[in-house]
Order: sequence, then structure tokens, then C-alpha cells
Amino acid sequence: MTDPSKDWVRLSSPDLSLEVDPMGAQLSSLRDGVGRDLLWDGDPRVWAGRAPLLFPIVGALVNGEYRLGARSYKLPRHGFARGKRFDIVESSAQRATFLLTADATTHAVYPFQFELRVQFELRGTRLTVTTRVLNAGVEDMPASVGYHPAFRWPLPFGQERAAHVIEFARDEPAGIRRLDSAGLLTSARHATPIVDRRLVLNDALFQEDVIIWDEFNSRSATYGSNAGPRLKVTFPDAEYLGLWSKPGAPFVCIEPWHGIADPQGFSGDFTEKPGITNIAPGASLETVLEVALLTS
Repeated sequence: MTDPSKDWVRLSSPDLSLEVDPMGAQLSSLRDGVGRDLLWDGDPRVWAGRAPLLFPIVGALVNGEYRLGARSYKLPRHGFARGKRFDIVESSAQRATFLLTADATTHAVYPFQFELRVQFELRGTRLTVTTRVLNAGVEDMPASVGYHPAFRWPLPFGQERAAHVIEFARDEPAGIRRLDSAGLLTSARHATPIVDRRLVLNDALFQEDVIIWDEFNSRSATYGSNAGPRLKVTFPDAEYLGLWSKPGAPFVCIEPWHGIADPQGFSGDFTEKPGITNIAPGASLETVLEVALLTS
């Protein structure tokens, strides 16, 4: 049997190592300096994703389709980028860049000329992922981008699952949003589960799927237990933030987004979709995710 990891691109420093799968330009492993896995392994019996890149939409569409002018197009939840093979345009010991460009198959569901470039850079204990969407066409291009990394829960540092928390950099008094059974954003706003900037992780949080913040003050959050190393996830330009797991699953996803699922009943043009950025010809949308290993 062919090993699909053979063509993964590997980066390493004395403190971290990682692998990226050109299929979807997906971060597929992340390990500390002694080889302990920090990222979920994508076991398909639980969830086959590891850290998929979301493009050109984040979340679900009403009836799985969007309207653009007089035409309608179908797109699956989170778009198509995670199922497309990217070209490797740069690869060194500590940096790699991947590129996806429009083709006949993308035009059939998303009629725009785009370049989607993803760069992974490793410096010491910090991984920086920079995603840049370029409008290579001659008309405005509506697009969304999102990150979906799944971290081990518990982290491999000897603490039990129940000891893990997410601590936000600032107070977060705003309520959270939820999705309905079709993956569409409901209008209700629920009380925040964060207390004194800390969210204690437990399975009950995810009985109703993802937790969504569309109003938040923090630009980073720290994940782990009070004892042992932790992960600091920084999202300097995110417009939305999702937190997701499956009850009982050994991972938790911290998801900075430039986009969001359709609200229930949305029937507007794709260019009017909440969370969409309309990128001018020749312009680009750039977004950054950083993951740092904190050992003290």
C-alpha cells in the first residue's frame, strides 16, 4: 500500500517539527522537540481532518448553494480547498509555500480567477501560517478563508483531559452563537461559557456542535493545563472564532475565521453573504495563524 505521507513536506527546528500534506496544504503533524504529538492524527473513525484550510467559504450554505447574480452554484461546507492538491513552490528546512490556482473544476463551482498561497514558517517554538488569497481576475471576487487546526486533548504532557482549559488574552463578556442541524447560524445569542477569561473544557460544550464568537476582544488564547507545556494560538486578524470538538473525541479545534456559515433563511447574493470579503481585482486578502509552544 502506498504511504500517503511520503510526499508530505517536513520542517523542523530544535523545538518543533511539522509535516504538511500538499493535499489541501494541510498541517498534518506537529511535534515538540522530543517527538510528542501536539496535533490530532486524523483517525477517520472519529474525524478525518487534522487542520484543513477553509476556502472559498467557511461553514455551510443554505441548501448547499449560493446565488451570484442570475446563477446558482453548489459548494460543500467549508468549500473545496481542503480536497485540492496544492503545488509546492518553496521548501526548505524551516519554510514551505503551497499554491492553488483556479482551474476548470473550480470554475464550475466558483467562477473566479484566484491564487491561494499558504506559507508555513517555523522559528524555534513558533509556527506561523500565512494565507494569501489573490484576485487574479478583472472583477470583484467574494471569498472567505478559515483555519481549522485540531490539537490533542489532552496534550501529551501527563495531565488528564479534564484539567485542560483555554485562557483568553482579554475579558470576553460577549455571548456566543450556535448552528442549527443544517449547519446554519441561528439568531440567538447565548451566555458566554468563559469565566474570568478561562474556558474549562468539557464534552457538554460541544453537544450542540461548534461554539462561535462573532464579537471578541482577544487576539490570542492559550490552551493546555496548569501544569506542563501549553500552546498559544494567535489570530491577529480573525473576524470570527470557532471552538469545536466531538463529545468524547481526543481533540479540540481552535478556529480563527474570515467568514461564517449562512444565517438561517439567508437568500441574498453571494457578495452580500455575512463574513464575505469582496476582494478587488489585483488585491488580496491575507490572514495569519500562529501556534507557539510555551514551556514555562
